Order: sequence, then C-alpha cells, then structure tokens
Amino acid sequence: MSLRFLGIRRTLATYVASSAAPKLQDVVIIGGGPAGLSMLTALKNNQKTKHLKCTLIEASDLGKIHGFYDNPGEEYTNRVVSLTPKSIDFMQSKIGNWEFIKHDRIKFYDRIVAYDAQDSDNARVDFNASATETGALAAMAENINIQSSLLKKLEVLNDTESTTILDKTKVEEIINPNQQNIEETHDLNEIDLNAGNANLDWPILKLSNGESIQTRLLIGADGYNSPARKFARIESRGWQYNTFGVVATIKLEYEDYRSIGWQRFLSTGPLAILPLTEDNATIVWSSTPELSQILLKTNKEIFPHLVNAAMVLDEVDLQYLYKLLDYNPDDFTVLDEIKWRLDKFDQQKLEENYPLKVTEVLDGSRARFPLKLSHADTYISPRVALIGDAAHTIHPLAGQGLNMGQSDVAFLMAALESGIERGLDIGSTLVLDSYVANAWPSNHMLLGICDKLHKVFSTDYYPIVALRGLGLRSINLLDSVKDVMVKIISSR
Repeated sequence: MSLRFLGIRRTLATYVASSAAPKLQDVVIIGGGPAGLSMLTALKNNQKTKHLKCTLIEASDLGKIHGFYDNPGEEYTNRVVSLTPKSIDFMQSKIGNWEFIKHDRIKFYDRIVAYDAQDSDNARVDFNASATETGALAAMAENINIQSSLLKKLEVLNDTESTTILDKTKVEEIINPNQQNIEETHDLNEIDLNAGNANLDWPILKLSNGESIQTRLLIGADGYNSPARKFARIESRGWQYNTFGVVATIKLEYEDYRSIGWQRFLSTGPLAILPLTEDNATIVWSSTPELSQILLKTNKEIFPHLVNAAMVLDEVDLQYLYKLLDYNPDDFTVLDEIKWRLDKFDQQKLEENYPLKVTEVLDGSRARFPLKLSHADTYISPRVALIGDAAHTIHPLAGQGLNMGQSDVAFLMAALESGIERGLDIGSTLVLDSYVANAWPSNHMLLGICDKLHKVFSTDYYPIVALRGLGLRSINLLDSVKDVMVKIISSR
C-alpha cells in the first residue's frame, strides 16, 4: 500500500547531517487523531489557508487507518464516538470529509433514555430529537472511520507540495531558539542564527527520524500528556475520578429499530448502551478500579448477561453478582442468579422500557481507560495553540469529547482565516487570542456540567438520591426544558 499521495514518509532514516538547516513550515500539528487530522484537512480544504506549508507528526502507524477505507473489516472496533449534528455539519461544509465516511457504519439515533438505578420509582428522562432541525440527536461512528475519511479527503486534495504527514515519528524535543543561553544547552550548528530568516521565536522540533522542523505555528493535538502544552508552559488543572471507563462492542438479540441511546446511572458510574448498525452496539461502563478489573476478566459467555443485569437489577443484586465473579470469573452459576431475578419482571415492560438483550461480546473488544477531568488555563501562547485532549479531557457520560475537539478546530480555523485576511502573522497571539476567547468559556461550562453530573449521580446519599430522582421526573414532564437541553447538546 502506498501512502505517498500525502507526502507520508516512513521513518527508516535515523540520521540527518547536523549541518542541515531545519525545514521551515507554516504549521506543524502534533497528533494524528481525529482532532489533528481534522485540523490539517480543514487547513488544506480552505481557500484562505490551503497555501500554508503544513506537516503533521504522528507516533503511530497510519497505514492501518488508511487501509480501513478500502477494507473496513466486518466487525466494529471498540473506539466509538458520538457525533452531534453540529460536528457533522462541520465535516460536511468545512472539512469536506463526510462524503468519504463509511455511511453503512454510521448509526443515527433520535432518542436518549437515562434512568437512575438508585431511585425506587426508577426515575427516568426521555429525550427525543423533536427540537432539532436534523431529526437526530447524534450519530455513532468509529474513530477509525473518521480518521480514514480525513486521510481520504487529503488524498483527493492531492496537495503534495505543501502537505506532509510523518507517521511512526516521535517528537523528541521542542526547542525555543530564543531562550537564554540556547547555545550552551543545545547543539544548534544547523541553525544559522545570523541569517535573515532565522525566525528566532519559531519553535524547533527535533524528531526521532533525525530531522528538525521549525514552524511559524505549532498546534498541539497530542493528548492529555501534551508535549506542546509543556513546551508552552501552559498549566492544565483537574483531577482523576478514580474510576475507569470499560468499553466493549456487543451484539444484541436483533436490530433495535427504536434508535435509542440508553444510559443507567449506577452508584459505581453510568452504564451506556449506544446503538450501531444492525444488531451491533457499543457500551461504555464507568466503574470503580475494582469493578473494571472484574468486567475485563469475566468470562465472555457471562459478560453479556451481566450487562443485561446491570441495566435492570437493583444495586444490591449487582453487588452480589460482582462478588461471585470477582472470586471466580468463570462461575456460570451467575447465569442462573441473573435469570431468576430477571424472570420476576414483567417481560412486556422489560421489552418496552429497557434495552434489547445483549447476546455476545466481541473477542478482544473489552478495554478500559482512566477517567479524568482536565482543562488548560489557556489554549494559546506565542506560536502555540492547543486543541482536543491537549486542551481538555471530559467524563464520557455526555459523549462530548470528540465534539469539543471539532469545535476547537472550527474556532481555530476562524481565527487563522481572520488573521490571514488582515495580513497578520498566524503564530502571533494577536491572531490566536480570538480562538481561546471563543473556545475556552463554552468548553469550561460543559466540563463543569459533566463533572457535577458525575458527582451527583455517583453518590448513594439518600437526600441527594431523592432530589435527583425528583429532578429527573420533573424534567421528563417538561418538554420545553428537554427541548432546550437537546438544543444545547446538539449545538456543540
């Protein structure tokens, strides 16, 4: 498979002569995830910015992602995200990659049903898409599907002169050539400090393949432990939740034509079952460190029944099941325990008010990741801008992580377009200030809302349980309030 259409270069070379001057670029993006690839594609698809010389650097191998377009495979991967109508519109109208998405692997849903496991009356709220212009609340899509469509769009644009992607390449160091005593701490023989184009404040990136790049603007799309953020000396504040998100790809007993996203709030964290095409679905189960280990080691034949139980049974019953599986993850007597309890429920009510039964978990699809909240004090410094997880991380209960990253790209693109129109240096804070002014406040508000929801719904303190149950039932009776909430979520 050839990736030369993008200027993607394999990092087989490990040596570049120290006398070689660094390659000068207008924009360097660190990170080839959805945020980084969206940023690059948006730049190349825009008439005002397509002339910029851009390089994207990604540590992993993008070959598999590129290959997904021609050979997506039969089964879904376990990294699935929820796309809001606003993100989809941005992909359609600005980035241009939506036409290359594998649409047979996209699932739109028009309802979300959320309910509380600790409320005796099973308080719930039912959101629908009646308040949206698109008729859908969101769409489920695999990360690899999004990334593949972005690579395909870049291939079609065919801008090999000013677009380079270096995969399997790490950023080993980022240097500020304007820092004090730079000659004493770094060998900068390759930089002619007396040259007219020395650009003393442009960051220099030293790469694992031996190359050096100096850039007018460095964009960090490089995740929670962002080297770009550390280089810019931007503080990121937040905390670990001491919980893990367990993800898995599952099979339902048949296709659920109701197109509903389900979420049950348990004391250990929310469990969401989100629809994919046909009889496929994905789960995100927020859990304690101990429970997450149980969920990963439970026998694959038992696990689907445990998911079914967790969406219906009382917490005291679930705790009993967890103890059995912690002691022996292959204890098939758990199946009898679950069946005996579920048989006590009215079967018609189960079919009408709860998700379809899970029948299978795909091999190798179970994984866990730590949950945390973080937010950078700012998204910019001279010559640096942060997007996506480099700027913020959020609890997955609202499914807004990727959409926040897409919003970052949209706001940063608007700032760069304005700067170019005014003839300004795109790396200056004069240009970048409008990006952080637009993106930071709305992200901060959403981070705060999700953090408070997590804390409110993860306690079993009875007064709070009673109040939140009353709140859910009250909201469910007020269509106007639900419509406002839906509009806020779908506009992200």
